[in-house]
Amino acid sequence: MTKIKLKHGIVMKKLNTVKKAVEDLELAKKGSHGKNKLSYTTTYKSQEDSFINMLDGYKQIVQQNIKDVKGNVDLLKEQDEAIARK
Repeated sequence: MTKIKLKHGIVMKKLNTVKKAVEDLELAKKGSHGKNKLSYTTTYKSQEDSFINMLDGYKQIVQQNIKDVKGNVDLLKEQDEAIARK
């Protein structure tokens, strides 16, 4: 039978590294385009806002996934310890 070992500390450390990387993910501040009324600048600003919103949504989803994985890893550790006590 194959043995699978959960190295809880290593997994949690990696998840914390990923969490920090996601938190640090940020776009440069929006630039000033003056008071141009060109259709290009209007479209550009709209697309930039959409991209920022999409990135924020992505960050929230990844952070929730990290939280779920941490919970699952903790549960696996507890189950493993319970089995080892028997």
